[in-house]
Amino acid sequence: MLLKDKVALITGAASGIGKEIAMEYAKQGAKIVIADMALEAATATAKEIEQAGGTAMAVAMNVTDEAQVDKGVADAVAAYGSVDILISNAGIQIISPIVDLSLDNWKKLIAIHLDGAFLTTRACMRAMIASGKGGSVIYMGSVHSHEASPLKAPYVAAKHGLVGLAKVVAKEGAKNNIRANVICPGFVRTPLVDKQIPEQAKELGITEEEVIKNVMLKETVDGEFTTVQDVAQTAIFLAAFGSNALTGQSITVSHGWHMQ
Repeated sequence: MLLKDKVALITGAASGIGKEIAMEYAKQGAKIVIADMALEAATATAKEIEQAGGTAMAVAMNVTDEAQVDKGVADAVAAYGSVDILISNAGIQIISPIVDLSLDNWKKLIAIHLDGAFLTTRACMRAMIASGKGGSVIYMGSVHSHEASPLKAPYVAAKHGLVGLAKVVAKEGAKNNIRANVICPGFVRTPLVDKQIPEQAKELGITEEEVIKNVMLKETVDGEFTTVQDVAQTAIFLAAFGSNALTGQSITVSHGWHMQ
């Protein structure tokens, strides 16, 4: 029970990577706050955790809405007393060449990934400082926090930005025992990635199988997707780490796609 009685707020946790982290954190004894725009799905995930013997609640949270973020964090503190762990995971993907990319789509993606990370970080840091216990902030980056791929300009820019934000949080949060790190997965077979496969096939003029083999998994050492379990276990390790010895870092979980 590495996270026993810790309170973890996880954005975008109604499905995909966020849901897997929520389920694994609950097994480790954490109290889970499922923060998602899809409140019905978030509520279902919270019930699933409770039926398995865990503790969880759902809050409606559009991470780009300042008032909704602050209220969601306040509701978590009211219910469980504090927020000890933030997983900033909510995100979308937009596939487009730069020359065809609209400013609205650029702003939409940047807002969800970076504005959302800022707003949730600010609210949770305030709660962590008020509790006097510190905490752990974990951003869901990507191999694209370090590498670039065609057709993903706003996503690559945003994921690079999360590394910079984590470094600043690490420096500002240290005096209050708040750590910040970034998990950088390779391609994980989630609905977000499944949606990209036909989109990239169309843009690149190749088959979906070629997208998987020659684009997504080309640079891995074994031609394998990263799994949600791989990411969840890394998130447990980072949240449970006991000191500021590990802060301001990005950990790549990618079957060797990016090596630091």
